[in-house]
Amino acid sequence: MKIALFTETYLPVINGVVTHVKTLKEGLEELGHKVLIVTADSTVKKHEIDGDVMYCPAVRIRKIYNYDVASPLSAKRLKHIRDFNPDIIHIHNEFGIGMSGILIAKILKIPLVYTLHTMYDDYVYYVANKHSAKFVTSLTHNYARALASASAAITGPSKKVEDFFRKCGVKKHINVIPNPVEADIFDPALVDRNYAKELRRQFGFTDEDTVFCFCGRLGKEKNISWLLNEWAHHVKPDDRLKLLIIGDGPFYNKHESEIREYGISDLAVLAGKIEHDSLPPYYAACDAYITASLSDTNSISMLEGMAMKLPVLHIRDELNAGQVVDGVNGYNYNNGTEMYELLKKLRDMPAEKLAEFGESARNSIIHANSANMARDILNIYESVIRVYAFKRRKRRRLL
Repeated sequence: MKIALFTETYLPVINGVVTHVKTLKEGLEELGHKVLIVTADSTVKKHEIDGDVMYCPAVRIRKIYNYDVASPLSAKRLKHIRDFNPDIIHIHNEFGIGMSGILIAKILKIPLVYTLHTMYDDYVYYVANKHSAKFVTSLTHNYARALASASAAITGPSKKVEDFFRKCGVKKHINVIPNPVEADIFDPALVDRNYAKELRRQFGFTDEDTVFCFCGRLGKEKNISWLLNEWAHHVKPDDRLKLLIIGDGPFYNKHESEIREYGISDLAVLAGKIEHDSLPPYYAACDAYITASLSDTNSISMLEGMAMKLPVLHIRDELNAGQVVDGVNGYNYNNGTEMYELLKKLRDMPAEKLAEFGESARNSIIHANSANMARDILNIYESVIRVYAFKRRKRRRLL
């Protein structure tokens, strides 16, 4: 089968969508299928195909995470896709490239699959103020409904995607397929333990400290301001509970100021941006993973932490229930007081028991790999192709 994956961002950019698409591509190729990535790139002046990636001219939108956004209309792009002759088009973003995928699928009469990765209600503040937020939210819901209507199948990493589409008025079935994790890369057995210990010292952590980490883009939707406030309110210097925040983003300076204003510079550290391939030793320098985000569907960073044998403390999120199971791969908390008690619970856990907990965390997500995700999505491809072919035959008989 030939598959064209349309994504606004791709390597060398690293984010959850890129990791998902990259892993899906690898899984499909392992199963013997041919994949073409179609992506936006503001550094190219014309459409360029390099191996199995088509780079489309784009403009950089600095207000929206420096995304490159391409025009949805391009005769050159249409010709390249026609020459590739895909059996299916699968879009992973909703902007220029995603819209392009919809239009090309319609022109070439190819089935379309749509994966929603982002809860846009949590990101409205990037493009709207409080006075226009309701109007912009209504627009995004209408747009999501139109995308769903154009798609033969819809997928998403968690029930949260299904809930979003129901709010938008979409009644179609939503295929929930969890995100993959590159467990072969995020494997503590492959990490230089001396380097991990050195990183710990560089951040000012001692062997007696219990270090919790968060990794991701630093934006309002990640709720790190709340996390820092609760840390300042509950954690005392002699608790030996430390927080390492890995990542960069529009709220980096804000969080830096909060740490300083709260007087917790000895308790919380910003590591800044770390390249994806360099992350494993940073996780290995920590004892557990923590998140207060309610915007994630199925956080790949959290899965990578689990793969690195880090139990997770997760703010309770009913729509993501089952991702963190109390006592299996971490604990859920409802508020700052419960969070603090769980911080201490993990701190006081005997080393042997904490190691067993970490092993259980890794085992809980080890099945979420590229091959299994590719098989699940391939089943969807095959189903929509059969249905699409049947409908075309039926239409021809009626003519």
